[in-house]
Amino acid sequence: MTVFAVEYTYVDATSDTRDTHRASHREWLKGLVDTGVVLETGPYPDGSGALLIFQADDADALTAILADDPFHAVDAITATRITEWKPLFGPLSG
Repeated sequence: MTVFAVEYTYVDATSDTRDTHRASHREWLKGLVDTGVVLETGPYPDGSGALLIFQADDADALTAILADDPFHAVDAITATRITEWKPLFGPLSG
């Protein structure tokens, strides 16, 4: 499995949409944590976005997973940046 850092960018204009759909977004994430697909996730304190660490077979598989995010379905994410990441030290370095 490959590890990916996914960065979501948000804008103030989608704040109400995110608030409305946050519970389903977090439920989706929790399901992926439970299956080992999501390793870590959390929002930036300033509300500008979030960092999510995923495991997936490849970038195409990850893109398919991200398409199921409830935030994606309601256009609450302004931009998504996907970067393959190779943890060197720490609990994710395996």
